[in-house]
Amino acid sequence: MRLCSLLLLCLAAYLSSSYVISPPHMWTKLILTHHWPSTFCGMEVPVCHPNISYWTLHGLWPDKGIDCNSSWHFNSSEIEDLLPDMKKSWPDLLSPMSTGFWKYEWHKHGTCAAKAESLNSQHKYFSKALELYHKLDLDSILTKFDIIPSENYYKLSQIEGVIENFYSVKPKIQCVHPSKNAGFQILGQIEICFNSDFTLLDCEKHLTTTTKGHLDNHIAVDKTSGFSVCDQDVPVYYPTPS
Repeated sequence: MRLCSLLLLCLAAYLSSSYVISPPHMWTKLILTHHWPSTFCGMEVPVCHPNISYWTLHGLWPDKGIDCNSSWHFNSSEIEDLLPDMKKSWPDLLSPMSTGFWKYEWHKHGTCAAKAESLNSQHKYFSKALELYHKLDLDSILTKFDIIPSENYYKLSQIEGVIENFYSVKPKIQCVHPSKNAGFQILGQIEICFNSDFTLLDCEKHLTTTTKGHLDNHIAVDKTSGFSVCDQDVPVYYPTPS
């Protein structure tokens, strides 16, 4: 009887430790999101600062969870060494002198990304986002293969093809749709995805089955941002910087 009780205690301890290591709502994918300032500011006028001629960071988003720890407050002093790069690569287009955008991204997405040990501090989260942004160098790659802001329209397949051929993964490309009768869509946002070990991943690939009753929070983010997935059959306008 005593041996049986001991075995049950050991089993309970094992199951408990397994739960801690692999929590059921742990994210499995990170989405590095770039946005085109001219398109974003076209949606947010008149309070916007669009005089940036390169793709900037919108955020680093885990595929599960939003606002995971409201008590973990943003503290810019923890990323003081990153601020010069943050201001250039991850600018607040609405209020360039404010840290409000980074605070928002930390609370909404960073606190969820921080469930992983590799991102479990503000410095780790923001520095990893910057590292991935610079490694991808999306702006230079698009330019290298002649995808540049222009008055001419592109086919969506042209833009997708450049990204897929260079990075060997499928991105998620989002546009602004001015109206049903506009005859074009405006290039606005490009997402490139990573596994939890920061290796590239097809953005459309789902690593785990969605838990019953759990909504993909990333879909909700897309709806509220004003961007939606680009239509394959509609010409794409890539606006020149304002």
